[in-house]
Amino acid sequence: MPATLREIIEHKRGEVARAKASTPVSELRARAEDAEPARDFFEALTEPRPSANETRVIAEVKRRSPSAGLIRPEYDADGFDPADIAQKYSKGGASAISCLTDEKFFGGSLGFIQPIKDQIALPVLRKDFIIDPYQIVEARAHGADAVLLIAECLNDEHIRELLDASNELGLSALLEVHSRQNLQRVLPILEEPLNPRTLLGINNRDLTRMVTDLGQTTELLKLVPDPSMLVSESGIRTSDDLAHLRSHGVHITLIGEHLMRQPDPGQALKAMLEPVD
Repeated sequence: MPATLREIIEHKRGEVARAKASTPVSELRARAEDAEPARDFFEALTEPRPSANETRVIAEVKRRSPSAGLIRPEYDADGFDPADIAQKYSKGGASAISCLTDEKFFGGSLGFIQPIKDQIALPVLRKDFIIDPYQIVEARAHGADAVLLIAECLNDEHIRELLDASNELGLSALLEVHSRQNLQRVLPILEEPLNPRTLLGINNRDLTRMVTDLGQTTELLKLVPDPSMLVSESGIRTSDDLAHLRSHGVHITLIGEHLMRQPDPGQALKAMLEPVD
């Protein structure tokens, strides 16, 4: 595990322990049971099957990152409005929203999710470093419709436990890998009946060198039995990038930092989704 990721996970363990001490899981479960049913994140991205020239985008609401820092100066303090950004994404053609909820490293919050859902009809993914079933219940209690699981942070037993927990609460899951080794490790797990609403994500960021390359998706795709369940993540910036991925059978992407750097993220997304001449 790279040093930055190790630091994040170590902090997350303490964060989860403090949350458990502050809010018992029984209280969260009661809130989750009272919440509106989860919107179907999986179906929004896969049904009906995308056409040959269609890409479905999970558009990300993201304030900052450890590598890039604050993405735009105006995202500091009150200049960051997740619900407004999500509304722009929805108008720009997004199929779903990814919302960063990690506070320390990404400037996110669980409190962003419900205001987003109050403004738009799209399903919302909680993007965080999930290491404990408590966080799955926490996600549903705060209105999330899906959760991100990062294979690099989890052993096989934890992946199974978290997929099962998400399924129990009616949540979709996006299981993300960054390497061939972890892809080969999770493929047998995805064949198990843990959560039928699980998508596989290939992140194009090399965590050891912190560089992105779309070749990561196209190379690892050779190992994936069903590309229709695949999400390509990171390093996607242009309509040509989307067309390149479609030429390899990949019709679902997660795009964040590039869109968040633009003055109007929704217009930037709309431009990316326009057909290439």
